[in-house]
Amino acid sequence: MRDPLSSTIREIKPSGIRKFFDLVSEMEDAISLGVGEPDFDTPWHIRDEGIYSLERGRTFYTSNAGLKELKEEIANYLVRRIHVSYDYRDEVLVTVGGSEGIDVAMRAMLDPGDEVLIPQPSYVSYEPCAVLAGGKPVIIELKAENEFRLTPAELLEKITDRTKLLVLPFPNNPTGAIMEREDLEAIAKVIIEKDIFVLSDEIYSELSYKGEHVSITSIPGMWERTILINGFSKAYAMTGWRLGYACGPAEIIKQMTKIHQFAIMCAPTTSQYAAVEALRNGDEDVAMMREAYDQRRRYLVHAFKEMGLECFEPYGAFYIFPCIKEFGMSSEEFAARFLQEEKVAVVPGTAFGDCGEGFLRVSYAYSLDNLKIALGRLEDFIGRLRAEKA
Repeated sequence: MRDPLSSTIREIKPSGIRKFFDLVSEMEDAISLGVGEPDFDTPWHIRDEGIYSLERGRTFYTSNAGLKELKEEIANYLVRRIHVSYDYRDEVLVTVGGSEGIDVAMRAMLDPGDEVLIPQPSYVSYEPCAVLAGGKPVIIELKAENEFRLTPAELLEKITDRTKLLVLPFPNNPTGAIMEREDLEAIAKVIIEKDIFVLSDEIYSELSYKGEHVSITSIPGMWERTILINGFSKAYAMTGWRLGYACGPAEIIKQMTKIHQFAIMCAPTTSQYAAVEALRNGDEDVAMMREAYDQRRRYLVHAFKEMGLECFEPYGAFYIFPCIKEFGMSSEEFAARFLQEEKVAVVPGTAFGDCGEGFLRVSYAYSLDNLKIALGRLEDFIGRLRAEKA
């Protein structure tokens, strides 16, 4: 019998995040700091709107691109938060999570062999989505000494005549790195000069702890060459509602909508009605959750410093990326031993690219109580490792 699978899909590795999540789910008294999911419930007024939509019998398809009311609120929100305007009629597409937006953007924009620049460490979906769209991923290795920010020199080094698209993953998962306005302005000069496009994944834009988040779309000359990806999972604790959006020039959004039309039809109707409520009345919820994450962030930075564990201070998302190179083992080995000996799950940095070797991703989207228990166990663990080396 002939092989039923494509050679392309066989070569794509499964996500390295879920491996440790699956292991910890089978352990008693284990603590997981591995999954990037808020520990908050979706705020009640948002859930109520979803429930109300079902009670009203709103179980129909919406238009392919999304509810008119939701697209209007997305456009209003982006003016309010990042000071950038989009026409809700043809420059906004509602997607099944931000991940679908990434996928359909690449499929709409790439021809076979087009090169996609992907700064790493970064979210696990960019590289396989580029491959599945026929593109060729080109990795830019971000460096700890630059606080994992992308520099113009690193970008220029990787650009060729085949470069079509740059993924800009900030605030960053897994490092917590951000790009400030001056960083983005320097990058924008290169992008415009070399005539390439940008996929800006801003799903963590509301979780920025060093002033207001800056979108590259607000830099002169960048709106017309950028697809902005965002969603509701992280800011509004709506992971299971599976709702995101993509914004950009009408000619690109039109083709993305075509793919979405054939593959998805429309995003979940109940989720869309709930999201309208989130955007209209959810600013206080977002601020409350951001403040709680910031408290946890500062606690972890201090705790790692007290342990003597090297780690730069993250200013975005809800992850911290400590260096464990001093222990002379791979990230995978460290994470496996830590799980087996202390029953705490973290994610090896290599799950986010080879240049993540020597680092761990620790999520602080968990209660302070759980973080304190987990860090107590980490302190015991690294104490033993240091004793073994002595």
